[in-house]
Amino acid sequence: MERKRITLAERKGVLTKLFFSTLYLSAFTFGGGYVIVTLLKRKFVDEYHWIEEDEMLDLVAIAQSAPGAIAVNGAIVVGYKLAGLLGVVTAITATIIPPFVIISLISACYAAFRDNLIISLMLEGMQAGVGAVIASVVYEMAYVFYHGRDTASMILMAAAFVAGCVFGVNVVIVVLAAGAIGVVRTLAARRKEAVK
Repeated sequence: MERKRITLAERKGVLTKLFFSTLYLSAFTFGGGYVIVTLLKRKFVDEYHWIEEDEMLDLVAIAQSAPGAIAVNGAIVVGYKLAGLLGVVTAITATIIPPFVIISLISACYAAFRDNLIISLMLEGMQAGVGAVIASVVYEMAYVFYHGRDTASMILMAAAFVAGCVFGVNVVIVVLAAGAIGVVRTLAARRKEAVK
């Protein structure tokens, strides 16, 4: 993964922005790792213009394919892209602080939270919001494929959806199969260029 060359002063500014951005996103992202994807895109692609949109899709694919929480994996790949290993450490630290603090507080007061009607209703409402955010992520990622006119990627995306949602194929198998197809397509394209 290629990184941009930046000066020491720029790197310090990037690390500071990276820390507070990922801290903010992690603190206010409810509903799991998929929700953070659209927020990462809005912050780092749309607002800061640090990453290109198609590059963000690649980073999300890496984060999704690696074991572990997608929020942390996303922070790792974005942090590395922006500032190398120091960016990784900065992004991971900022990403894990809010959940660590919140879960620690909730676990200390679990009995009170579990039986509280207002908290229960609030969590049910959040589930609906999370569903909408995940649908937004799917739409934005599919939009890039559609406007990129990459027919093979669109077919692969549709096949992966059908395999997972209609036929109940395990997500690990879908991801590994899509990765293998991607490798074959890349090798075939390189061979074709070499022949020319």
